Amino acid sequence: MRTLAGAAGRARAGGRRAEGAAGGLHNFFTSSDGVLHGRSLESADMNERRILVVEDEPTIADAVAARLRAEGFAVELAHDGPTAVARAEAVQPDLVVLDIMLPGFDGLEVCRRIQATRPVPVLMLTARGDETDLLVGLAVGADDYLTKPFSLRELAARVHALLRRVQRHPGAAAGDQVTRVGDLEINRTQRRVRRAGVEAHLTPTEFDLLVHLASRPRAVLPRERLLADIWGWADASGTRTVDSHIKALRRKLGADVIRTVHGVGYALDLT
Repeated sequence: MRTLAGAAGRARAGGRRAEGAAGGLHNFFTSSDGVLHGRSLESADMNERRILVVEDEPTIADAVAARLRAEGFAVELAHDGPTAVARAEAVQPDLVVLDIMLPGFDGLEVCRRIQATRPVPVLMLTARGDETDLLVGLAVGADDYLTKPFSLRELAARVHALLRRVQRHPGAAAGDQVTRVGDLEINRTQRRVRRAGVEAHLTPTEFDLLVHLASRPRAVLPRERLLADIWGWADASGTRTVDSHIKALRRKLGADVIRTVHGVGYALDLT
């Protein structure tokens, strides 16, 4: 499968903007039968969902926006850090697709400011392969990430998966549902976590991952199963995403919270 960066490079070489270059990007917009569809099978459930795309490269931003609109989403664009924060406050998006490298201030600072005002799922885009950058992104509130170059089909799948998780947890129900494992307290109704009485701020994805592990304390859950259950992916291509979120949970809750069974997976293992 050709990647977005390669297609964007061809579009720039031809002096075309992404809207005009959509024909060169059709391989990202097609279903398995090779036919371009205006909406995906999932789009009926995502009607009126609004996504803010923050990307300073116009060709990539327009291509991502075109794909998401084809999936049935309303899309807003921002090309720098200050504009991204202002647009997020103005339009209250359901999800943000956020590049790390931005003029004004970077995507990490954008993520901090957006999440401080109103928690929202964030899919971070990065050209960097350094794990430290990825962990910092998760620490400031990103729920998932894609490393450039990526395919638009994968990006759309990640967006749908993040929004499905939000739909499964739309708000608090009557009566708190609390899980306790050792000195860890997880309030599933309020979506709050405390360790030894000290509250930890988790992203929506980190919280869902912790709840899933806590549902079977001390049981080892394979990375592939976690990837399928939490992210909705059927293959093992994104197991590094699981590893990064586990590291973020350890950083926030303590290194002893989650045990690694090498070659198998992870277990919540507190006594």
